[in-house]
Amino acid sequence: MGIYIFISVLIIIACVVQVLIVLVQNSKGGGLAANFTSAGQSMGIRKTADFLEKSTWTLAGAIIILCVVATASIPRSTGAAQSRISTQIENAVDPNAIPTLPTAIPPASTTPSTESDQPQN
Repeated sequence: MGIYIFISVLIIIACVVQVLIVLVQNSKGGGLAANFTSAGQSMGIRKTADFLEKSTWTLAGAIIILCVVATASIPRSTGAAQSRISTQIENAVDPNAIPTLPTAIPPASTTPSTESDQPQN
């Protein structure tokens, strides 16, 4: 279980860094390099954009790989694993064993009444 939590935390950190890198980029290509316009800079505009693009793709690949590894490291139960559906099928009640209730009212009895059934005065 510990490795799964560790990988999940790495995925969250990589996602946050990915969001920050994408927010730093400028849609028109300026991005982070727009603030550094001096002639003596070590990284030019193109190099900064290349770095941000490469880091975006690298983090995207790392997130995908970490997600696959996290899926493989999901903790499983140590007992005999059996699906819930098969357990419900085994414990199901036979529908023929359930008593059915009458839906029609039985007809009145046709036996002749006797004198003992009559109220006495």
